[in-house]
Amino acid sequence: MSVSHFDADTAVGRTEDGWVADLHERWNIGHNPNGGYLLAVAVRAMLADARRPDPVTVTAHYLSPPSAGRVGIRTSVVKPGRSFSTVTAAMIQGERERVRVIGAFGDLTGQSGPTRVSARPPEIPPPDECESLLELTRRAGRAVPEVMNRFDLRLPADSPWGRPGEGDPFEIAGWIRFRDGTQPTTTSAVLFADAFPPTLLGAVHAGWVPTLELTVHVRGRPAPGWLLGTFRTRVLVDGLMEEDGELWDSRGKPVALSRQLAMVLRA
Repeated sequence: MSVSHFDADTAVGRTEDGWVADLHERWNIGHNPNGGYLLAVAVRAMLADARRPDPVTVTAHYLSPPSAGRVGIRTSVVKPGRSFSTVTAAMIQGERERVRVIGAFGDLTGQSGPTRVSARPPEIPPPDECESLLELTRRAGRAVPEVMNRFDLRLPADSPWGRPGEGDPFEIAGWIRFRDGTQPTTTSAVLFADAFPPTLLGAVHAGWVPTLELTVHVRGRPAPGWLLGTFRTRVLVDGLMEEDGELWDSRGKPVALSRQLAMVLRA
């Protein structure tokens, strides 16, 4: 079986100064790598240093966009705790720090304790009854970001995305999986949390919506199959928007929660 694009393109190698990785343009939006992809690359190095199997919470601040090609990743284990290890990472390209990350890593299979989930996954038709976002974009005559070719992302035919009512939040809900059949993991959940298009796209004139900060809380190891995602923006002020996300696996279990702050730039 061939190595998946995600596994190959987030691979890291150890050096005397830390880690190196080769960013691939397959994950680009225009000329810039997707923020979730950059975070997943950093997480690969951080997991190795933490010696834990799962990211539990990771936060990235995006300082300047790198380009496809070689990057260095300098990591530091802040606290090797009994349950969670805290690690920081700096992604560097061309002598400039591009992304700064802090995260806690553990073993989600060993977690136990009180559980109560009042959140519910969105009620939308199954994937076979939804429409491919890739095909919808092509039929509309819009340019398809290269990163969109990595995913099979499907939306309900009656999705309100792109046309919210007055006073309604910007939101999008749909099914997602890797197009090459790679099954989801806790590491790729970090990427999936930033894989949907911006909630306000189509409803607000915007040329680019770069992420300033992204936080992902991974809540469980996903079952094989589709992930169900829902993302919502309630506050857009002076070109700054928040986006809250939820990812649910094929068993209906919560996999990840996310929040990001992004800028809305005109074309």
